[in-house]
Amino acid sequence: MTRSRSETIARFQSQPEIPVLILGAGINGVGLLRELALQGIDALLVDKSDIAAGASSAPSRMIHGGLRYLENRETRLVRESLKERNLLLQNAPHYVKPLATTIPVFHRTSGIFNAMKVFFGLKGKSVNRGALLVKIGLTAYDWYTRRNRVMPKHRLWSKAESLRHRPALNPAIVATATYYDAWISYPERLCVELVNDALQINPRCAFLNYCSLAQLTPNGGVMLQDHLTGEAFEVKPEVVVNATGAWIDQTNLAMESKTSFIGGTKGSHLVINNRELYEATQGQMLFYENAEGRICILFPIHGNVLVGSTDVRIDHPDKVICEPWEVEYMLESVKQVFPSIDIKTSEIVFRFTGVRPLPHSGATVTAQISRDHAIQTLPPVGRRRFPVYSLVGGKWTTFRAFSAIATSQIAAYLNVPVVADSEQMPIGGGRDFPTTDLAKDAWLAKMKRLHPALTDQRLEVLLARYGTTAEAVCDFCGADEDRSLHALPDYTWREIEFLIRFEYVVHLDDLILRRTVMAFTGAVSRPLLEELATIFASVKGMPGIEAQEIARTISILQQKHQVNSN
Repeated sequence: MTRSRSETIARFQSQPEIPVLILGAGINGVGLLRELALQGIDALLVDKSDIAAGASSAPSRMIHGGLRYLENRETRLVRESLKERNLLLQNAPHYVKPLATTIPVFHRTSGIFNAMKVFFGLKGKSVNRGALLVKIGLTAYDWYTRRNRVMPKHRLWSKAESLRHRPALNPAIVATATYYDAWISYPERLCVELVNDALQINPRCAFLNYCSLAQLTPNGGVMLQDHLTGEAFEVKPEVVVNATGAWIDQTNLAMESKTSFIGGTKGSHLVINNRELYEATQGQMLFYENAEGRICILFPIHGNVLVGSTDVRIDHPDKVICEPWEVEYMLESVKQVFPSIDIKTSEIVFRFTGVRPLPHSGATVTAQISRDHAIQTLPPVGRRRFPVYSLVGGKWTTFRAFSAIATSQIAAYLNVPVVADSEQMPIGGGRDFPTTDLAKDAWLAKMKRLHPALTDQRLEVLLARYGTTAEAVCDFCGADEDRSLHALPDYTWREIEFLIRFEYVVHLDDLILRRTVMAFTGAVSRPLLEELATIFASVKGMPGIEAQEIARTISILQQKHQVNSN
């Protein structure tokens, strides 16, 4: 299905020329790779770590229109976000689903004055948003989608109705409001699918994880270093795209250009296994503000509850973790919504944090820093004979639009036409995905005929996990003897082998953190790591590597996610 890593490196050792080199395999980088592939533009995408290993694997799992951006007058971004949200619901229906969202409201008319100050660009704090302000915002939100409505309009509920429906809610509310956005179940997997799509559309495109920019070369190229072998090789791009997110300024410095494009903020989240909290969500997101006006969320995902987030300025993106004070902050915020629900720190099964690649800003309130995207261009200078396009900002929802804009600029520079549009193009397992009960039943019946040993329950799990790519997974699993993992029977040996072989898995942590939700759901244990490491070593043909990979994975889980894998 994919070119091997050694074959890719050998290709560039013999022929280093490439029209576009993309640095960074987060959502902006992988989205751009697919857009360039669509235009027939050859590109090499590299990342110093893994696909979606930075901020793209640490989002709030929301695909949303940016309701609160209305306060900052970012109406263009809201329109674009709503359009792109609807396109993702259409093009990635296996991972992007509608999400009913309820806002607890604690005041009637407060917040108007502050909101007006922020709207007109003055200093102010958007706190204590009352029912009137929420109503105005949701009405505007509905208005922006009037011509392409795919979900219901908002509704305001009285205090009595709200508490009757949700008895665990804080009785201090005056009302609740419910509107609809969307959520994404497997953001990291969608990134993998975008890479796969790109390489299938244009086989001259290439991808290497664990490969980074080392330095410029005297003859106008860049030296890349393979982190697996330590080997360095040169590529000669006509254009370099810096999609390294929070590391953009550091990456530009490595290309002998000092910039101050990024002013990132850290956002931490918790994954909590608390049945009372899970049931209190009633399958919806709760979207609320804490005492200082910071928007917080909680919603059910993969059997647990996701709670977030913080918004803290940072200077060193490599060193961010979820700090103890952030845990306390988020748990305290939940009590503003569900004061009677007791959450123990032992119920936190996973913690994660990422750095939003926001533009450098002097704003005193981090929420007022624009979430819009922009391309900062560095012309060729000195030894750097190519321009650098830095992709600043952006968010999960609008990655396709941002990628299309970047592609049009790159194509113009290369003097090649833009010949394709990705708006209506399904992503990965979203292609031919059954979106109705009738279509789903037909898909299950077809797969049951092809693979009679698989139960309907197993087929439904694979469909939810991989979309229609599950067909290839089923074929691979059925081609040889298969069995469930002892430590996690929800997965099988051949399924894990499929992921390792065909989805760019280099280390064991790639598998549990970004190809599956094993770590995210708190399912990782020492026996599971040992079982997975056995499969990993066999597939890679590296006997004896098991202990090293287990130690690496445990270290990452402990240091970055405060997970103890006993």
